[in-house]
Amino acid sequence: MKVLVPVKRVIDYNVKPRVKMDGTGVDLANVKMSMNPFDEIAVEEAIRLKEKGIATEIVAVSIGEQKAQETLRTALAMGADRAILIVSETEVEPLGVAKLLAKIVEEEAPGLVILGKQAIDDDSNQTGQMLAALTGRPQGTFASKVEVEGDSVKVTREVDG
Repeated sequence: MKVLVPVKRVIDYNVKPRVKMDGTGVDLANVKMSMNPFDEIAVEEAIRLKEKGIATEIVAVSIGEQKAQETLRTALAMGADRAILIVSETEVEPLGVAKLLAKIVEEEAPGLVILGKQAIDDDSNQTGQMLAALTGRPQGTFASKVEVEGDSVKVTREVDG
């Protein structure tokens, strides 16, 4: 089974973000960037599935500027087999990301798509749900454990308390 894992390039979680002088956003000049920590967990889960012999191929995909190649290289170094970069010099909103990922899902035909629960830069937590709706696939959110048996997936959900 092929597993698709979207990964996002964000400000490193150890860096304190600074607001631009004109107040229009976050100053990204000379700031360390890295893979979104929740996406890193998704890549690790895909690798665990591959080590168990369930997944046969892991495809990492990122949407953003050319520099997002660094994030994809990190995913490849972790154990992803291939990487796809959709270049966009402007910021893409969650619905746009979901539509682009839906097209990738259509072309790649993965058996499973694993997304991080949210991005630490915008905390939207929308892309996964919109992707499921656009592709007509079932979804499991806030997963703390994923078990795949044949064509079925059992997701243990993370809840407060």
